[in-house]
Amino acid sequence: MTTSDKPDNASETPAEPTGVAAQDWTKASADPQYRAAVVDLLGALAYGELAAFERLAEDAKLAPTLADKAELAKMASAEFHHYEKLRDRLAEIGEEPTLAMEPFVAALDGFHRQTAPSDWLEGLVKAYVGDSIASDFYREVAARLDADSRELVLAVLDDTGHAGFAVEKVRAAIDAEPRVGGRLALWARRLMGEALSQSQRVVADRDALSTMLVGGVADGFDLAEVGRMFSRITEAHTKRMAALGLAA
Repeated sequence: MTTSDKPDNASETPAEPTGVAAQDWTKASADPQYRAAVVDLLGALAYGELAAFERLAEDAKLAPTLADKAELAKMASAEFHHYEKLRDRLAEIGEEPTLAMEPFVAALDGFHRQTAPSDWLEGLVKAYVGDSIASDFYREVAARLDADSRELVLAVLDDTGHAGFAVEKVRAAIDAEPRVGGRLALWARRLMGEALSQSQRVVADRDALSTMLVGGVADGFDLAEVGRMFSRITEAHTKRMAALGLAA
């Protein structure tokens, strides 16, 4: 993913892992439903990283300067490297990467079609706000994964440099032309709604993933925790909007 602005709860000292979270992949994957959930998660992440690579490369065409173009190209390269890690992990555990990604292509492509930026600034806000919402969601899920899968997921969610870059450029644009802020705030709100809807659709369509979230796979989330999870994601979004100088 392109950003790594972790919500406040991510900075707290984590509780000692229990259940699946205290196991390694070899032990945890003996449960076929858990294995299916992780394969789905890695497939969704892998396609997300591949799509992020393509989008950043495309956004580079809108960059106003050569320096900006080069910066986005560097970030796109980092996204592709993340994709390769996920692809290789899927192959390592005996799964075909393209088959693992395929169920998520339509939903993610649909999200990107519905939220295609019209200019450079909208592209920056999308990468910072939209991708961060997805990253927050995956971090929440990662807390319940086995140690090996959790380490990989958190590694591919590392910041590629887009967070600081987007904040700097967007704030500078608003300082230069304050009315831009209103348009970008509306855009960010739309991204928030679309990103949450897309995340919920992806989970609802995959039985193993939804079971992991609402309980039933080892120590998965219960329904109340799912509600708290989305509240934390919304709170983190509000703070990112403030960092951009936009009203949530």
